[in-house]
This record gives sequence, C-alpha cells and structure tokens, in this order.
Amino acid sequence: MSADVDILKQQILELQSQLAFQEDAVQSLDRALAQQQHEMLVMRRQLELLRQHQLQQAEDNGAGPDGNPANELPPHY
Repeated sequence: MSADVDILKQQILELQSQLAFQEDAVQSLDRALAQQQHEMLVMRRQLELLRQHQLQQAEDNGAGPDGNPANELPPHY
C-alpha cells in the first residue's frame, strides 16, 4: 500500500512539474505574441506613412492623381 502511495505522489509531483513548465511556456508565448502584435501595429502605421509620402511625392512630381506617370499632365498644361 505504501508503495502505491509513493508512486502516486511521484506521479503527482511529475504532473505538477509539467504543469508549471506549460504555464511558463504559455506565458512566454503570450508575451511574444503581444510583442509581435505591437510591432505589426507600428509597421502598419509606418507603411501608411510611407504610402502617404509616396502619394505626396507623386503629386509633387506631376504624376496623375492615381500616381501613374502615364496619366501625368504634359508640362505645357
């Protein structure tokens, strides 16, 4: 009977150890995911700023409103 209790205690300790490891892994993955989400938001904002800058440059260079040089007005207009 005592051997059975010892085996059960050992199994419980092993399960507790595995649970602690999994909780740590989940927390680590959660932090990594939060960091990646933040980085994606920053990159999306940077991309939007670059797009706006590109459109502004295209307008300043005389390209058409869609940014396509084929729709550009000739210099005499």
